[in-house]
Amino acid sequence: MALQVGDKAPDFKLFSSELKEVSLSDYQGKKVVVHFFPMAFTGVCTAQLCTMRDSFGYYEGMNAAVVGISVDSPFTLAKFKEDQAYQFPLLSDFNKEISQAYGAFYEDFVFNLKGVSKRAAFVLNEEGKIIHSEVLEDAGNMPDFDAIKKAVEA
Repeated sequence: MALQVGDKAPDFKLFSSELKEVSLSDYQGKKVVVHFFPMAFTGVCTAQLCTMRDSFGYYEGMNAAVVGISVDSPFTLAKFKEDQAYQFPLLSDFNKEISQAYGAFYEDFVFNLKGVSKRAAFVLNEEGKIIHSEVLEDAGNMPDFDAIKKAVEA
């Protein structure tokens, strides 16, 4: 079940595309926008993260960090990040534990793929509580970027 507004966000320790361990607690005192996405190099996932890339200055100006999480390997994420010039960390949930903890997980995905992150967006306040939660069942849909911005502004 997906986490709801008001819930404490589960902490995580995941490896980034730079092979550095990143934890949610690294962002203490900042708002954090967490984007889960199914798979690097796919059309909708690229559009989702490019939207965040193109708005990065806005989030940075609001003292909000942005992270992207998928079940792709850190090596795949490194190439994806390089190709798309993302300024924010891409984190590998290769073991699928964090996607499940956030309720953003497909047991079965397209092409009979097992265990893929759902497209989802969470905004966490400075204390790590969820102030926006959106988990999409249809991976072809995009998160509500206006609602994300409003949550960051709140």
